[in-house]
Amino acid sequence: MKANETNFIQRLQQQKEDALEFIVDKYLPLIKGITCKVLSPLHNNGVIEECINDIFLSIWDHSKKFHGDSNDFKKWICAIAKFKAIDYYRKATKNIEITSNAIDCNPEKSIEDELIILENRTELIKLLNQLEPMERDIFIMKFFLGLKTEEIAVKLGLTKASIDNRIYRGKKKLTKKASNLTLGENGI
Repeated sequence: MKANETNFIQRLQQQKEDALEFIVDKYLPLIKGITCKVLSPLHNNGVIEECINDIFLSIWDHSKKFHGDSNDFKKWICAIAKFKAIDYYRKATKNIEITSNAIDCNPEKSIEDELIILENRTELIKLLNQLEPMERDIFIMKFFLGLKTEEIAVKLGLTKASIDNRIYRGKKKLTKKASNLTLGENGI
């Protein structure tokens, strides 16, 4: 028996490899689109490919936890893809390294300016990591990935007003934490 449109979920839960092949053939463009949307700012195709492989591995490993029909399955794998890609994004941005490629040879900007920009980006990431996970996800989606408030609300199952409130409160927290850092550095 081969996996098809009607039995692929049951065969996946029975750990039949043909079901995974069917899922890869059917859902790879969707998974790749979600992953690329989140990870493309990193400009690293290796990370994108690794994340896609990890997504399919998670689908395989957690298939027995899924209960529902093919429409629910599509939503389920989209959620896995989105959160796995966000995890990869966080991991990659947390481990920013200064390389010669990261510093452009732009005569208008000095090396000191480039280092300050990289240092500021690193400090911003450290501040974001101090937020609650939900607030951090909202900030990443809004300010790093450029998603609209309505899109974020739909993805997280919250109202637009709730997203706006979390952004407002998060900005206040970040401002307070950033001013505490500045005061602490100046010895005040």
